[in-house]
Amino acid sequence: MESQNVSPPALADRPLAVALAGMAALAAAMGIGRFAFTPLLPMMLHDGVLSLAEGSWLATANYVGYLLGALACVALPWLPGVRRRWPAERLARWGLAATVLLTGAMALPLPGYWAALRFGAGVASAVVLLNVAGWCMGRMAVLGRPAMGGLIFCGPGLGIVLTGLLASAMVAGQWRAASGWALFAALAVALCAVVWPVVRGPAIAPAPQGARPAAVPAGQGGTVAARALHTVAYGLSGLGYIVTATFLPVIARTALPAGSALPDLFWPLFGLGVAAGAALSTRTPAAWDRRWLLLACFAMQAGAIGLSVAWPGPAGFAWGSLLLGLPFTAITFYSLQEARRLWPAAGDSFTGLVTASYGLGQIAGPPMVAWMLQRAATPGQGFVHGLGVAAGALVLGALLYAAMAWRWPLRQGYQKE
Repeated sequence: MESQNVSPPALADRPLAVALAGMAALAAAMGIGRFAFTPLLPMMLHDGVLSLAEGSWLATANYVGYLLGALACVALPWLPGVRRRWPAERLARWGLAATVLLTGAMALPLPGYWAALRFGAGVASAVVLLNVAGWCMGRMAVLGRPAMGGLIFCGPGLGIVLTGLLASAMVAGQWRAASGWALFAALAVALCAVVWPVVRGPAIAPAPQGARPAAVPAGQGGTVAARALHTVAYGLSGLGYIVTATFLPVIARTALPAGSALPDLFWPLFGLGVAAGAALSTRTPAAWDRRWLLLACFAMQAGAIGLSVAWPGPAGFAWGSLLLGLPFTAITFYSLQEARRLWPAAGDSFTGLVTASYGLGQIAGPPMVAWMLQRAATPGQGFVHGLGVAAGALVLGALLYAAMAWRWPLRQGYQKE
């Protein structure tokens, strides 16, 4: 029996259960599958199993996988019969299973395969993000609680907090990085146990055969130029945050006295900001123009990067970490809403395209930093140059949204998801 003909389980009729399942899924796929590498990178460097340049390329492999995973989600709706056989809920569950296996495999002493494993984890994280977000937000719309859909984006932040605090404890206990990867794989299994009973069956009942698609309300939709600019601006946010998000613990260790325990706490603080920002974004009134909100989020992240550079001490890194994380998933939430407003008829394809643009921005970050580190007099100088480029990308993205809001003013509020 095809999964589209199966009714969602009883738990899927409870908005809180749907929100918790979405949070757990994104905590596993994003907080672990994508970002567990950040707190474990200093441990891997300490263990001598890779260099900082090699770590940059492992991060790049993950972001390339994320890009290709997003592009695959763009292509799926256009392939005859594939979406019917691989609906969102099934893709999400397979992506989570892959996240567990690929994370656990990083514990094996097989450095020649680590790039492939990080690549696969990137593919899985994009597949889970897009399909879980679509399923949960669709389910919330059916249940009449669309605003709660944004709560699922607390998941990456909570995952980052968990992995960051665990990594800090592991450093204090002198664990090896391999043990950290194994522990994070076990944590991903526990999170999947929350998802499995809920994310089953279609989010929305299939339309009867022969039914016409709903008409797009007047004033909704956007021009080709607006869609292109939104895609470019969202890609700039990928480059803007990734340098800090990938190397934050390493950057802090180069700037603070040797032996300080504070660098291990900045990453969990970033995750706390991510979770808080996601929760706050669900309270945004539907009538507010998401482009101005995105401009404010980009400006906040650029300011956070500038704060870390201008005030390279414990307080500067703490405030910079918190302010960088606060708008992180809010940017994703608002960007997906804006994408659906600009091209409502495209469904998941356009959201996948803008996610792919974000992936391109991420791919550019780590190699850029590796190149700057090779040419800088000190590692600290190389990181400062990389952070400057990242902040500039965010400022440019903010200017693009200002231009879009001025050129194409919003005629009415956003459709509820």
